[in-house]
Amino acid sequence: MAEFKRNSLTSALTYRNPKAALDWLQKAYGFEPAMIITDKDGNIAHSEMRYCECQIMVGSEWSKDHKSPASVGGQNTQSVHVHMDEDIDAHCERARKAGAVVIMEPETQFYGDRTYRAKDPEGHIWTFGQTVKNLTPQEWDEASGLKTKMY
Repeated sequence: MAEFKRNSLTSALTYRNPKAALDWLQKAYGFEPAMIITDKDGNIAHSEMRYCECQIMVGSEWSKDHKSPASVGGQNTQSVHVHMDEDIDAHCERARKAGAVVIMEPETQFYGDRTYRAKDPEGHIWTFGQTVKNLTPQEWDEASGLKTKMY
């Protein structure tokens, strides 16, 4: 049995069908189940998934304020960003083959990360990034015309 470890910050995503979401997130994005709690009827009461050091919670629509984008016209108020060491282009193709809608193809950003953006079957927006070139804030400011202030 795996040791239970709580992360300091965890994104919680709401789905109409959390069971299907668990399967899809594993197939498409490579997340692995970490915890699944079911009720007496086998419905998911709570679940958590991991990808490397990342953790997410996957749950159902349990209140009027917790809805899937599929239930609110595709609207999102947040998106999930996952930074990875894995080949970003191969990850994008894996997600696309599993049915992700790629809304931004893999592209190297001015700050040195290669990223892509996709929607899952219920409309949650995910961004995946891989550092392909280590740059200083001064270097990315010169490349972008922006000004970075580090704290």
